[in-house]
Amino acid sequence: MLSLLTEHPLFCALILILLDLGLWRLISSHGSEWKLLVRVLIFALFSIVLFNEGLNPMEPAPWADNVPLHLAATGLQIGWWLFGARTLTVLIGAVMMQRVGHTGRLLQDLLGAVIFLIAIIAALAYVLDLPVKGVLATSGALAIIVGLALQSTLSDVFSGIVLNTTKPYQLDDWISIDGTEGRVTDIDWRATRLQTSQGSMAVIPNSLAAKAKIINFSRPSNMFGVSVSVPVSPHARPSSVIEALERAMQGCRQLLDTPAPSVSLKSSASGGAEYEISGFVASMGEKRVVRNQLFDLAYRHLQASGVNLLSSNETSAVPQLSRPRALLESSPIFSTLREEEKDTFSQNMTLQTFRAGETILAGGEVSDHLFIIESGVVSVTLKRHGAPLESGRMGPGEVIGEAGILSDTALPADFSAKTFCALYRIERSYLKPCLDARHDIHDAMQALLDFRLHKAQSLTEETPVIAPKRGFLQWLRNRV
Repeated sequence: MLSLLTEHPLFCALILILLDLGLWRLISSHGSEWKLLVRVLIFALFSIVLFNEGLNPMEPAPWADNVPLHLAATGLQIGWWLFGARTLTVLIGAVMMQRVGHTGRLLQDLLGAVIFLIAIIAALAYVLDLPVKGVLATSGALAIIVGLALQSTLSDVFSGIVLNTTKPYQLDDWISIDGTEGRVTDIDWRATRLQTSQGSMAVIPNSLAAKAKIINFSRPSNMFGVSVSVPVSPHARPSSVIEALERAMQGCRQLLDTPAPSVSLKSSASGGAEYEISGFVASMGEKRVVRNQLFDLAYRHLQASGVNLLSSNETSAVPQLSRPRALLESSPIFSTLREEEKDTFSQNMTLQTFRAGETILAGGEVSDHLFIIESGVVSVTLKRHGAPLESGRMGPGEVIGEAGILSDTALPADFSAKTFCALYRIERSYLKPCLDARHDIHDAMQALLDFRLHKAQSLTEETPVIAPKRGFLQWLRNRV
């Protein structure tokens, strides 16, 4: 076999081409830098074999008297031009991907097409010894015919060039093109692909995108607007509604501080008033979660202020419950109590208020009472690497101090008032017999404690540092 390769180097050149094709498919996409290095080395070996055998790609193939050998040499010389064009295209593509990322893929494809066109014309001119002017004239006439047949496709290509040059959107941007909203997953020479919020894929031709109205939700920075409309009774005092909605707004930790969220009156009529909470979040994926959370917080804070959401069957005949009794009614922990038990409980709850910034329960402190938040926003802060970390915010109906009641232990978190807060206090001496008698309430409170301990542990544990990968291209750029 070795003697066959040394005596017939053309076989060796053919094997190198087949080896390149095989290795290009075998090496995974994660080893792209190795794929590029292997292709460059094989092309260099292929060139050495051809030139060493006297096959100059700049000249017609030798051995004109031996037709099979002449055809094989001609094919290998043409293959050299195409092999070189492919290697150069891949090399330029790798450099462009490092510089401009996937947004330069269209330019890479067009550049690759030009390189291959030059390689084909060079092969026709040098290897086949054809008149270049005649080839160009023929290809020009053919290009006119093809261009007329592919007007829409060419329109997409040139529109893609305009979109990649002006860059109204990039990969991973959330955009809307003529009402079709989604995240940009790909921009190629023909179309833009969007992944919609329903998980489907929308393919929009570039020619349509270039003419359409484009809204980029990711520009000028990663801020995404979110708003919630809250209809309330027309008899509710506006200042009370706005104050409650502002507390609801402060209770949502995902809302960005800059630009500051706001509450405004959208409309008012005899049938009701509509208020709007508006703000910004850092990612598109948070919009749905934040919108749901804001509406829930608005309901709870409005209820704490004595304001109900607008309902078509409002009536004043419904008996009004005291605030402690209403808290027990809406609490997921105490809602299973019987009516007479709730009445007794509400009579043993004392109101306690805290100013903004005041500590309600310090971290490590074992509480001998349970707090139920009546109104206001409570901030929960943990220590991570010695620095404070806000892990959450609490609102009306939520409880504080269950660890001391259940197990004489303390949570590692500080509970402090972010706004003016009113809390109802239940002493442990009164609550403990109830927990011993009612296992459903005890289990519900234990589940809440387990959840908070797990969350505190996950937020404070150290995450392993992953060393950045350094590949061949990174090494080459550092040397250059």
